[in-house]
Amino acid sequence: MSAQVVMITGCSSGIGRALALEYVRRGFAVAGAVRRVEQADDLAAHHILPLIMDVTDDKQVRAGLDRLFREYERIDVLINNAGYGLIAPAVEIPHEELVRQFETNVFAPMRLIRETAGRMKEQGGGMIVNIGSVSGVVTTPFSGAYCATKAALHALSDALRMELAPFGIKVVTVQPGAVQSQFGAKARQIVEKILKPDSWYLPLRHQLMARANASQEGAMPGEKFAIKLADRLTSKNPPPVIRLAPKSKLLPFLKNTFSVSRLDRIFAKKFGLVNLQNHRKN
Repeated sequence: MSAQVVMITGCSSGIGRALALEYVRRGFAVAGAVRRVEQADDLAAHHILPLIMDVTDDKQVRAGLDRLFREYERIDVLINNAGYGLIAPAVEIPHEELVRQFETNVFAPMRLIRETAGRMKEQGGGMIVNIGSVSGVVTTPFSGAYCATKAALHALSDALRMELAPFGIKVVTVQPGAVQSQFGAKARQIVEKILKPDSWYLPLRHQLMARANASQEGAMPGEKFAIKLADRLTSKNPPPVIRLAPKSKLLPFLKNTFSVSRLDRIFAKKFGLVNLQNHRKN
């Protein structure tokens, strides 16, 4: 086949689904990974090859890739988009929840990269796109686990970009700001699950919920984001790091402008930690 083949994970909604539809509109052959049959039916209706795949499951990943290669025999672009945000006080995150966060946001993208980079090398090149987050650049209270996974993904992307370049494989890191998605709703569910009646941070439940929904405040529509991102990725020389959508440039600017202590005070005030400290003293 002549069309370039793009595989995107996390295509059930949000950025992943919008990107899949945009690449189809541009004439690419698109495969989208989702976890449920009904989500697969939705993709198929839009001329997207559905791959039933939990990206944390080795067997499902291999089965999905086997189907991809049977259908298209190649992969030109891998977009690692699947992920979620664990919003909770770091000290109260159960070990298994922290492991699950890293399994989904860090280990799963690396699994797919290992499984597809060899095929790209044989073809003479390709592109790997890792959807990170501006949260991987600036850590805020109650999002330490999520920020840590995105920072780790950014660092791995930097190494991969240099290491794979000799083989014609480009690596691009995307650091979105606020984009409309189900991120906030899912993050709020996790807050409800983890925040216990005896939590040190129960008085800040409102602030925790606000942090969970922060990515949806003034967010860019997913379709608009997909168009802008696809424009960059399909250009002759895609930049190694792409920041798009509201807040994608503001937070890094704050990090580069203020000292660590000043930024800590700003976030402590914004997220109510100052009030908590005063409450403890009283």
